[in-house]
Amino acid sequence: MSKTVLIAGASRGIGLEFAVQYAAEGWRVIACCRSPEQARGWLPADVDVQALDVTDPESVAALGWHLDDEPLDLLICNAGVFGPDTGSFAAPGDAAFDEVMHTNVLGPMRLIQVLAPSVAQAKGVIAVLSSKMGSIYETSGADALAYRCSKAASNMVVKAAANEYGPQGATVIALHPGWVRTEMGGPNALVGVSESVEGLRQVIADAGADDNGCFLDYTGRNLSW
Repeated sequence: MSKTVLIAGASRGIGLEFAVQYAAEGWRVIACCRSPEQARGWLPADVDVQALDVTDPESVAALGWHLDDEPLDLLICNAGVFGPDTGSFAAPGDAAFDEVMHTNVLGPMRLIQVLAPSVAQAKGVIAVLSSKMGSIYETSGADALAYRCSKAASNMVVKAAANEYGPQGATVIALHPGWVRTEMGGPNALVGVSESVEGLRQVIADAGADDNGCFLDYTGRNLSW
């Protein structure tokens, strides 16, 4: 029996590559994004494409109703935005800050709250795409403050979800994909999207109860919060 993965933010970049690779491996893929009609042109024909805006609680609830408690072997929370990058320490405007925090923090909160029971039922994995830019210990820059703060906050979402749903059977992890050559990462990034996702998939496949609440990069290295 094939396994099922739900990917939030599957229309481009890392999320799209996750969908392509898991579909090629025979998984049932539920690819979620804000523009499903557009995404269907980029995704394999057998991928189930669903509308999802993680900033809209009604959209998240509707997805939950559609799935109707179907067990999920894997939930990937990939939907995210980078926000303004001033190149130095600078507070963003209110609207920009709200967009980044609602997408990168409140989005996975809502999605996990609705879908974690389905993952726990399957003894599966919840993987939240984070970034080393959100590591307080390892950070070395002062740019992109909204993004950095959002990823630090989403790491706390992962730890709290691990505490809540780990005892119920789910393994919840934060993942750093590396600096990836995507629209967000830019052309000068060091890691190809295929290489990053292949590594992340291996980390997910290897994840067990001992990894619950951990922050891991695409090579499997444990990162500091």
